[in-house]
Amino acid sequence: MYRFLTTPRWWGINLFVVLAIPFCVFMGTWQLGRFEERVDTHQAAEQRPDPASVRAAPLRELLPVDQETSGRTATATGEYGRQFLVPGRELDGEPGSYVLTLLRMEGGEELPVVRGWLPSGAEAPAVPAGRTTVTGALQASEHSGSPDVRPGALPSGQVGMISAASLVNLVPGEVVDAWVTLTDAPAGLTPVPATAAEGSGLDLKAFQNLGYTGEWFVFAGFVLFMWFRLFRREAEAARDAALGLAPEAPTKSEAEAPAAGLR
Repeated sequence: MYRFLTTPRWWGINLFVVLAIPFCVFMGTWQLGRFEERVDTHQAAEQRPDPASVRAAPLRELLPVDQETSGRTATATGEYGRQFLVPGRELDGEPGSYVLTLLRMEGGEELPVVRGWLPSGAEAPAVPAGRTTVTGALQASEHSGSPDVRPGALPSGQVGMISAASLVNLVPGEVVDAWVTLTDAPAGLTPVPATAAEGSGLDLKAFQNLGYTGEWFVFAGFVLFMWFRLFRREAEAARDAALGLAPEAPTKSEAEAPAAGLR
């Protein structure tokens, strides 16, 4: 009754099932692992002391920026140079821009410094002259997927993303792959609060991993269900044929009879 399992068609079906189910289980397990990693990272971040409460350290000691150093208070000394506006940045629900000024440090490296937030329509304060030391929260460079980033071309004097990649062609020196938001903003500006390190919280992406986990396991169950359904249908058909219960094909005269009645 189960000889149909040896047909080429069923060899193909069985091979697909044998490969598909382990693949779905592997992908579901991998997505679950990604979710658990984010949960562990979130718990570790909550247990760490507030980065702002840790003593300030020279900028070079905190580079490159990672989940441990993001938000730490950094200090750097140099002279301010070019200034840009970063539009489309809200603060407390109000539209405005970040005032981004590049600090040329010893060695010629340019450090992006967000001196504060400026309401829409207001004029940015002038760039301070002379040597200065800045103190603020260290942040990782933004990327195209970061919140509030504006892709595409902008008017002169504006940038849509705070990153070395977006600034390297606008200034002559090498740009530090990080930025600092000042703790104390100058008059006319509002301090920009530091953000948590990317990947350290239970954000939407974390729960997407959990959702994908369920989807892969559902796919595995669906493949098994469809195989069992096809198997049962074929087994029932083979059993009926063995018992002589299979419906006979209609004769030519029986097939023509309904057609003749429609004329």
